[in-house]
Amino acid sequence: MLALRLARGARPLVQLRRLLVAAACAGTGFLLLYVLAGATARPAGSFPRLLWALIPLAVTVQFAVAVARTDPATRPREGLDAVGLGPVRLTLVAAFSTAVSCTLGSALALAAFLHLRGDLTGLPFDGAGAGLLHADRPLPVAAALTLLALLPLTASAATALALRPHPPLAPQTALPWGIALTACGLAVEAYAGLGGAGMPAGWALTAVGLSLAGPGLAYACGALVQAARPGGLRLLAGRALQEEAPRLGRPLGVLCAVGAGALTAAALREHGGIAVPLGPLTGPACALVVLCVAATLLTCAVEVRQDRSATRATLHDLGAAGTVLRTAATLRAAALLAVCAPVVWGVAQLTSLALTR
Repeated sequence: MLALRLARGARPLVQLRRLLVAAACAGTGFLLLYVLAGATARPAGSFPRLLWALIPLAVTVQFAVAVARTDPATRPREGLDAVGLGPVRLTLVAAFSTAVSCTLGSALALAAFLHLRGDLTGLPFDGAGAGLLHADRPLPVAAALTLLALLPLTASAATALALRPHPPLAPQTALPWGIALTACGLAVEAYAGLGGAGMPAGWALTAVGLSLAGPGLAYACGALVQAARPGGLRLLAGRALQEEAPRLGRPLGVLCAVGAGALTAAALREHGGIAVPLGPLTGPACALVVLCVAATLLTCAVEVRQDRSATRATLHDLGAAGTVLRTAATLRAAALLAVCAPVVWGVAQLTSLALTR
């Protein structure tokens, strides 16, 4: 009840972010139901289709966790411990709020899917979606509910793990593991080649590796900005970037993985392209992945801005001009672009070579 009251009393911008999470969950849930319906019609090859569908699920969970971290209702405040709202209780509230948003999206996905199949009130759009969604085959109710419950359960568990009190780790700690996982993903793709279940598994390993390496890359960007006798502006930008690396690094790494995947798909056109088993929903699935990853990075940037409000106020009190802060932000963005663009290009080239060896 407390989580529902906090959700109802939130500001419009917070409600908008929760609705975006519900919309992303609706798209992912619809995609999972589409894969399930395809498996009832063509059981052979259903496992690779499920692996491809898990990629939108993973980025949707990441987006839901990022939104939960920026929710003002789940931020610790002075005096809340006295009424029983300590860090652990607030973490449970955030997990429940995330589960509510994801459940709403899953329910919308189920309603839209059944409506397009004609299972509710006849066939809409002159039955155009009936063949695509295999309306001639019965939909397994238990399997459909299990798939739809997977997203709220995973998102709420990931939110609880992300918001639990834990000591911060150095951004460089996971960099070697990220590089190793990226190399493993490239090896799996080289072994599997185009098509089959090995290709999405290899790409997922590469994406996880880049996500783990992201904080280390962002920290290196901050060190690069401060190199060679920096002035006050470069010191401000570099130190801020190093401080923000643990939060911005992982979504930045996933964005690099998506960019590398897009470049790889463009490079493989002359080899017949990448055969993915999602059929007509491949384009919407790719759009969902890109939008969720971009929204996650923007949401993390909002979280960083909220946490640095006290620093900005102190700088203003000291007489720093607003142009100094804007220039420092521009310098940080330029440094990230200068480091991440070669990484994206290099991973794309290695992936293309691995798939066309």
